[in-house]
Amino acid sequence: MGERENQMYIFAIVLAILGTVLYHLFQKITPADVHPMFAFVVTYATSTVLSILLIPLFPISTSFVEMIKKVNWVSIGLGIAIVGVEVGYLLAYRAGWQISLGAIVSNVAVAVLLVPIGILLFREKLTTVNYVGIVLCVLGFVMTNWRG
Repeated sequence: MGERENQMYIFAIVLAILGTVLYHLFQKITPADVHPMFAFVVTYATSTVLSILLIPLFPISTSFVEMIKKVNWVSIGLGIAIVGVEVGYLLAYRAGWQISLGAIVSNVAVAVLLVPIGILLFREKLTTVNYVGIVLCVLGFVMTNWRG
């Protein structure tokens, strides 16, 4: 991996981590008296405007019409998944989940569920160290939810 690729590798995950931290923070502090769907309308309007403003940073090599033609059902599926994540976390926090535990429980469960998907659908390979890490994640998941 070259220096530029390494920088992008690190930048991308740092951006994802920062975005996720802010995401959970803002979900947790969304006022309880705000209707969830109205809050999400404002959220998605903000996301739409920001996405449009960021297009120049990701130059399009073909026409706008050609780019639209390349979009398929996956974008619709992702939109549905995003709404599921948004509503799920907002309801979890409103139901009393702590910000410190809700994200851990959810993310560990998601990570464990993605392991077989990565192996079966994308032919990803895991090492012994990876499997040990997965076991530790599952143990952490159990301990996090332990009511003792």
